[in-house]
Amino acid sequence: MAGRRSPGRANPAPVRPPGPAVPRGCRRGLPGAGGPAVPSGGGAPAGTPLPSAAGRALTASERGAKCWGKWRSSRTSTPVERRGMAFTLEERLQLGIHGLLPPCFLSQDVQVLRVMKNYENKSNDLDKYIVLMTLQDRNEKLFYRVLTSDIERFMPIVYTPTVGLACQQYGLAFRRPRYGMNCLIQFEDFANANAFRLLNKYRNRYCTFNDDIQGTASVAVAGIFAALRITKNKLSDHKFVFQGAGEAAMGIAHLILMAMEKEGISREDAIKKIWMVDSKGLIVKGRSHLNHEKEMFAQDHPSVNTLEEVVQKVKPTAIIGVAAVAGAFTEKILKDMAAFNERPIVFALSNPTSKAECTAEQCYRLTEGRGIFASGSPFSKVTLPNGQTFFPGQGNNAYVFPGVALGVIACGVRHISDDIFLITAESIAAEVTEQNLAEGRLYPPLDSIREVSLKIAVKIVDWAYKHGLASWYPEPADKEAFVKQLVYSPDYDSFVIDDYRWPPAAMQTQDV
Repeated sequence: MAGRRSPGRANPAPVRPPGPAVPRGCRRGLPGAGGPAVPSGGGAPAGTPLPSAAGRALTASERGAKCWGKWRSSRTSTPVERRGMAFTLEERLQLGIHGLLPPCFLSQDVQVLRVMKNYENKSNDLDKYIVLMTLQDRNEKLFYRVLTSDIERFMPIVYTPTVGLACQQYGLAFRRPRYGMNCLIQFEDFANANAFRLLNKYRNRYCTFNDDIQGTASVAVAGIFAALRITKNKLSDHKFVFQGAGEAAMGIAHLILMAMEKEGISREDAIKKIWMVDSKGLIVKGRSHLNHEKEMFAQDHPSVNTLEEVVQKVKPTAIIGVAAVAGAFTEKILKDMAAFNERPIVFALSNPTSKAECTAEQCYRLTEGRGIFASGSPFSKVTLPNGQTFFPGQGNNAYVFPGVALGVIACGVRHISDDIFLITAESIAAEVTEQNLAEGRLYPPLDSIREVSLKIAVKIVDWAYKHGLASWYPEPADKEAFVKQLVYSPDYDSFVIDDYRWPPAAMQTQDV
């Protein structure tokens, strides 16, 4: 499940940024670039001389030098382009920064080692988070190189659960705001009513999605799809009880409905398989003050006050916790789930870890190793007295949004429909191996997340072109190759200006 994230939260960067280029308005003013011109955006007509500080018109060479200086500065002042002592001598000379750096050259590998030395000196996770976020502000390429060097190690720091602590310590962790234009907008951590209102208002006007509603739904349903390979039956054979009826619960429930309808059952019958419990008990028909989202899942059933009673009466095959009520899945509930089902599905998706409905150890122990468990926060492996060892799966939204963003941006999808999140759930589940399932994992290992994201993106691109929703043409014949060329690389780009020589005969100077 998605964790709370600060404005400094690390977002996996799936799309390659454009390479270095001289600003269009400055090109003609550069020496040898075809003559002077006012930089684009200026108020004067093209060709008007630019005034100097002394009031006289700048010469063509002065205008070119001024534009060139601004361009050089811009190339070393953004986190994407700053690279410290990794600049080569030629790059330092061409960019005019030779005297601004120590007379030493470091490879990116050495820079990673220096970052790791600083990182390992920090004694708590919040300080480690701040080290990495500061690095992202200073040198984005190096940040992603560090992150991808050991994703399983760093994900709990830059994402769930540490990022929740960073939100609580907002004043300490905040570094700088981030802006974007003409981009995909992913928003989250809004109040329940506002999240649905804003999503419904803007989803068909902008390229946007809500990660708490749609991202969480996709990763949760991916886990359910993987669990079906263990229970050996269909989604529509299951009955779900949700602890919580907020935006995450509603998002998961709606995507389950879509998946059940895809299996061939009616929406009305699918709704009867989804039961929700909020702070006032079971959501039933006739209960007052139900909002539109809750009213849709109200069941024709007498009122029930507690989750334990609901589980006892409804006898679900799966329970999903998304209300951040620590310990909500009590010993009685877990034992009842094991009594009703040969392989009970238990998803404790709330985070941070302190808010989880139960721990992985509690689930496996109280269900005698038969529980199919997933969590929102990471849990260590569990070994039972009989020697069984399980590696709990984490339903991490990081499996979802990088691949969705890459696919959407790659083919120019204008509006992000729920179909994309169902495709994503299916793609994630397909990457879970039989060995993963045997170990208790319902998700692929985190260290394969880049490969998983690529496959999600390719599926989305293929779907978008088939349904006429892509806006980039012509349609690529090899969609995987097409998407691969857009994948972000943490390797440094070269800043050396293109240089070439003419044939010797053409280089000769003609004289009188």
